[in-house]
Amino acid sequence: MPATSEGLAVLASSAAVTGSHAAVPGRAGAAAFFDLDKTIIAGSSALAFSRPFLQQGLISRRSALRSAYAQLFLVLSGADHDTMDQLRMRLTALCKGWDVAQVNGIVAETLHEIVEPMVYAEATELIAMHHAVGDEVVVLSASGSEVVEPIAAMVGADRCVATRMASEDGRYTGEIAYYCYGPEKATAATAIAEERGFRLADCFAYTDSITDLPLLEVVGHPVVVNPDRGLRRVAAERGWPVREFSAPVPLRSRLRSRGSAVAVLAIGLGAALVLGGALALGRRRPSFERSW
Repeated sequence: MPATSEGLAVLASSAAVTGSHAAVPGRAGAAAFFDLDKTIIAGSSALAFSRPFLQQGLISRRSALRSAYAQLFLVLSGADHDTMDQLRMRLTALCKGWDVAQVNGIVAETLHEIVEPMVYAEATELIAMHHAVGDEVVVLSASGSEVVEPIAAMVGADRCVATRMASEDGRYTGEIAYYCYGPEKATAATAIAEERGFRLADCFAYTDSITDLPLLEVVGHPVVVNPDRGLRRVAAERGWPVREFSAPVPLRSRLRSRGSAVAVLAIGLGAALVLGGALALGRRRPSFERSW
């Protein structure tokens, strides 16, 4: 669907005038769909937890280094669908047998310390603006729901849809029960809009990745944030707004607590994308298969 910066201007002016969560007269309710990594937070939500996972013995240093190479490959070459699918299969296999309770405890203990400083100030401002005009804020992420849910609650999102890892007898099976990636994000957005009675033409979507193109195409107001090369090219061709977020700030200095009712669970799809992709910078880029 075509869209220009007009939608953003209307949103900003409406938020400034109302200063509340009440719906703007003459404007039906809508949803604002946000990707998580590199859109709300500066980096990977999975990679953020690499150090405590390594320290608690869930992953070895060898696995950490190999996973860092894989992450570097994605950064340098772009996250195409085939590469993401290979990475997904290898990561879920690595997580097989992990104790769910142990992972829950690690995330609960380190969530605020690790994630809060990564949140973009611009993202929290946009979330507040959407709430001010009565929109529902939804996070859609390919990372695991156990990580995405508490982060979404921290930034003030109303709900989230994320990848779900399968578990049995308290341990991860190495299988994915639901994969919130690519076209599935568009499917989830469409289902939410239908459930809530929103017109997709009134809805917004924010993401950095070309893999989320189906999501951007299904809403009336697509907005590109910190785009990868492929998405930047598409945005230029279609005249979509491009936003550059660059100011991560601690949430505690920006948002009031939303209460203590958020259950902090555990692992993301990429929890094993670990420890310092920076360690691999400057070295010769390996092929994807050799990186494992």
